[in-house]
Amino acid sequence: MTTDRDLHAHLIGQQGSRADLNTPVLVLDVEVLDRNIAAMAALIAAKGIALRPHAKTHKSVDIALRQIAAGAVGVCCAKIGEAEALNEGGVTGILITSPVAAQRAIERLAALAGEAEGLMAVIDHPDVAARIDAALGAANARLDVIIDIDPGIARTGVASAEAAVALAKVISASPNLEYRGVQFYCGSQQHIESYADRRAAIVERTVYLQSVIAALADAGFAPAIVTGSGTGTHRIDLDLGVFTELQAGSYVFMDKQYLDCDLTGDGGEQPFEVSLCVDARVVSANHDGLVTIDAGYKSLSTDGGVAVVQRGAPETAFFAFMGDEHAALFAAGIGAQLGPGDPVSLTVPHCDPTVNLYDSYHVVQDDTLTDIWPVSARGRAR
Repeated sequence: MTTDRDLHAHLIGQQGSRADLNTPVLVLDVEVLDRNIAAMAALIAAKGIALRPHAKTHKSVDIALRQIAAGAVGVCCAKIGEAEALNEGGVTGILITSPVAAQRAIERLAALAGEAEGLMAVIDHPDVAARIDAALGAANARLDVIIDIDPGIARTGVASAEAAVALAKVISASPNLEYRGVQFYCGSQQHIESYADRRAAIVERTVYLQSVIAALADAGFAPAIVTGSGTGTHRIDLDLGVFTELQAGSYVFMDKQYLDCDLTGDGGEQPFEVSLCVDARVVSANHDGLVTIDAGYKSLSTDGGVAVVQRGAPETAFFAFMGDEHAALFAAGIGAQLGPGDPVSLTVPHCDPTVNLYDSYHVVQDDTLTDIWPVSARGRAR
């Protein structure tokens, strides 16, 4: 099978070689990426807390190592497969943020605990805690664990302060588990577009989080780590000062969902820039008001609205999916402005699932391909 490296390695270092990439292709501007990493690192450091960015966004060893080099204490992973892939690449300080419950996955977790430096995982049920403890005993390993707290969406996490205390007691009585703290990720609040509305929602949820922390502390289980937050609420959570570490992830790329949000509340520019895009090409231009491009459902996420033009076509052009392999750009006179083969760059609707559609990042600087990075954990989500 022909790989991205087979297709494009010869273009690395050639001036302007981005224009010669086969499309659709995932493109990453490394200078913008590094500015985003530095901006978040500086913001977190100024508050004196830790950053453990979520690697489900990028699924990349290369990007994770850049984040750690900039000061992150590690990264988060959504699933055991992501953690295995990043550990293989030398990434340390991994927190698995979704419960690991299936027996085979628990056995993999126990094996990983024996080799991965600084590994942690969340737990939200006493029965699972017992199964993980037994697997760790069989593997002669120990594991630091975090209690996942349901922020109100009923997806994962203990459902009450009483349940959190009960689980902490089980963990503390387990010889191979070490209780470290709590996780509280308000996912449904991240994309509330109004800063004032988002802040009000997070303040209300933080009051609940503080009540759980107080109950744990009263029972002798004060959490050393309080982890959570995201790109949408990072400023709010920093101001509220409850978290000891933040899990923001999408800030490295930015996408339409976050560009539609007021992230700072001060009326200024977005604090992070768009570093990621999908490059496509016009494949048909036979109508005055639309052209067809080679990026459809198989090239872009569909859960976050639609892509928007970054360059190569009028910014006002309306994007519409036209099938698995195609989409249309609608604008007055666009059929006369663009012809078959012309390049178009798109800001993606939702970065995480878009990245998961590709094998590689095509890393560019000043429109020159400088490297090809694998999406290391693609296909490793289980």
